[in-house]
Formats: sequence, structure tokens, C-alpha cells
Amino acid sequence: MVFLLRRLGFYLAAFVAAATINFFLPRLMPGDPIQIMFSSTGTELSAENLASLKLTFGFVDGPLWQQYLTYLQSIFTGDLGRSIKYFPLPVTSVLGHALIWTVGLMGTATIISFTLGTFLGILAAWWRGGIFDVVVSVGAIFATSVPAVVTSLIVLFFFGFTLGWFPTGYAADPALDPSLSLTYIGSLLCHGILPMLTLCTVLTGGFAVTMRNNMINLLGEDYIVMARAKGLSDSRVMIWYAARNALLPTVSSLAIAIGTVLGGSLVTEVVYNYPGLGNILYQAILARDYPVIQGQLLIMTVAMLVANFIVDVSYVLLDPRLRGA
Repeated sequence: MVFLLRRLGFYLAAFVAAATINFFLPRLMPGDPIQIMFSSTGTELSAENLASLKLTFGFVDGPLWQQYLTYLQSIFTGDLGRSIKYFPLPVTSVLGHALIWTVGLMGTATIISFTLGTFLGILAAWWRGGIFDVVVSVGAIFATSVPAVVTSLIVLFFFGFTLGWFPTGYAADPALDPSLSLTYIGSLLCHGILPMLTLCTVLTGGFAVTMRNNMINLLGEDYIVMARAKGLSDSRVMIWYAARNALLPTVSSLAIAIGTVLGGSLVTEVVYNYPGLGNILYQAILARDYPVIQGQLLIMTVAMLVANFIVDVSYVLLDPRLRGA
């Protein structure tokens, strides 16, 4: 219990620090969001109208510390304000709609990548030095080294434009109304293949390299030698003795990946014009939509802290040595 309280206090302090950065960072960006909103129309606002609009969106001219205290109060009450770009929608509504698409895309891609990468890493470590190990290691390192934007453009150009197998943008056919019909669900799956393929290519390599390295470090341990000396089958030694223990450090990588799920994949979603949190954040940055920027960064912060807290608790439950310490 003392451990949990200590970790909760640490993560609460980290949350307040992240919220502070979240408050000041957008305000250091150049440009006035109200002026940017009306610059494209070519109209000029009077001083009275400008002040009225700023008051509507919560941009008061009070001291910065007062705005900061108001911001902290709004966080804990769940009032994130109204979006500037999507006015009059509240920030929670804008982000809530995008959250569904991001969790569906990023969550599925993370699960597939973790499962596939872990399996490839186990086999590569068990058959280390062989052809399979070389192919997996080189492919994984190459996949993690190539920037996500390059991978997205290659997949889009090859499978979308050159071969024309899949749609090149949107989450579904814009001509279809959202429903549970087979036509709409089929459109969702078809439009999601290219961004899913891109994300799986980027994420799988990291999981595979991590699992391979962890497992190789354990193959020389005494309990592995003892298991083989008992005459246990290779599959049992590989899965229940080596892979089971090597999986513990990989949980940290999975937690980080899960934490980034709610942040969305900005590059992938922008390239494929996918209506997720990453694309919403990009559009909000262009429009200087401070409430949406702050709300999105807040979601990313909370998701990452919660994921890391779960990992801390899981380590204590899974590793008896940590419980003893």
C-alpha cells in the first residue's frame, strides 16, 4: 500500500508538471487565434468585437497566473472550453468523436504489432545466428529506422496509387451514412487497411528487437540449462521458461505503445486524412486552437501516466523479487 501511495504521489506531481507545460506551450506560439480565424475572410474586427470574441473563447486579458489557476480548475472539473476551429462545439465533443477512430485504428495496430513482433522476436532469439534471425533482425531494424512519414508515403503510393487496391484517404466512403450495415462496415475495413499496414510496419520492428534481445540474455541462465538437462521439449523450454521471463521487460514497451494510442499517429492520420486525434491535433495547431491543443495533450499525458502506473503495479505482481524489496 505504501508503494502504491508513493507512486500515485509521483504520478500526480508529474501530471501537474505536464499540465503546466501544456498551459504555457500554446501561449508561446506566435499568432492570435482570433485574428487567424478571420484572416481568411478578409474582414477586420473592431476592438469591441475582438474583445467580445476573446471573452467568448476564454482568452481574457488577466494576469497569466490567474489564467493558469483557472486552467487548472477547468481540468479537474472536466470543462476544457470550446473549440475555436469547430465552434461552437465543446472540446470534449471534438476529441470524443476523434477518440473513437483513433482507438479503433491505433489500438488494433498496437495489439497486432505486439503479438506479431513478440512472436518473431522469440523465434529469432531461439534460432539466433540462422537465416530467420538475420532476416527478422535486419527487417526489424530497417522498419524502426525509416521515419513514419516515409513509410506512410511508400505504402500510400504503392498500394493506393500504383496498384489501386485500396482507398487513399478518409475512414470510410463519404457518400455512405454511418450505420451498422455491411456496406458501411466493409468501407471502414477497406479504408483502414493502408493506415493499419503503415502502423504495423512501424511498430512491429520495435517489439521484435526488444523481445529478441531480452530473450537472448536469458538463454544462458542456469534454469534454462537445467530445463534442457531434464529432457523437456524445445517448445516448452522456449515458451514457458525463456519467453515467459523475457516478456516482463517488454511490458514497458507495450505500456508506452498503449499510452501513445490516445495520442494518435499524427503523421499517419494526416497522410491518410484519417479523422483521429492526431489529425485533429494537426488541424488545431494550424488554427491556433488552444483549447483543443491543450485538451489533446492532456489526454496524451493522462494515458501515458496511467499506462506507466499499471506497469509499475504489474511488475510488483509478476516479479516476487520486487515484492520482497
